[in-house]
Amino acid sequence: MGVGTFFHYFGTVLLLAATALLIVVSVTAPVVNDLSLLKINFSGSSSVDRITFGTFGYCIQNANGHDACTHSHIGYEGTDALTQVTSLNFSKSDRDGFRILTKVMILHPIAAGLTFLAFLLCLGTSFLGSFVASFFSFLAFVATVIAMACDFAGFEIIKHAVNTRGPANVEAHWGPAVWCILAAAALTLIATILVFVTCCAGRVKNRRTRRSKSEY
Repeated sequence: MGVGTFFHYFGTVLLLAATALLIVVSVTAPVVNDLSLLKINFSGSSSVDRITFGTFGYCIQNANGHDACTHSHIGYEGTDALTQVTSLNFSKSDRDGFRILTKVMILHPIAAGLTFLAFLLCLGTSFLGSFVASFFSFLAFVATVIAMACDFAGFEIIKHAVNTRGPANVEAHWGPAVWCILAAAALTLIATILVFVTCCAGRVKNRRTRRSKSEY
């Protein structure tokens, strides 16, 4: 196996890993209650234990261990959850901004699909297949970055409000899924570069091989 082929398949593996990470992000609360992009913990005598925010909704876990989750849908009113269980209020611009940004989170599963498509295309070693794979990988990277930016911007509205204006027994933390999408963006970018470079290098090598054969 040549160096170029090794890097090509290494990029392919990175795309598969990025796909898995993006799938994890796509099934955050309320699909998987404990998996979150943002987690809010309650301490003391509060009747609520924690709130987990995900891609398509959120879950409120009561102190007795029972979860109350929203239905999965594109765009949701996450600020209402905190208004219900705390005295924290949000401005109309914050509520509208958060709802709009959560609609963009549909890019999570879209990016996962694009990344998986790029992975499948990378399984072939032809120039055309590799070139198309690098194109879809780049699209997946762009979608992932946009989704990640909206994740941080949207949930920062809640995180900042909770940690600066919220009750003393409430604290907001980034959930593990945020770091999953950050890692997925990095892996997709590296994979895009590797697949495109090895694709071009393979094209040049094939031309040189055909030229040398014609000389003989």
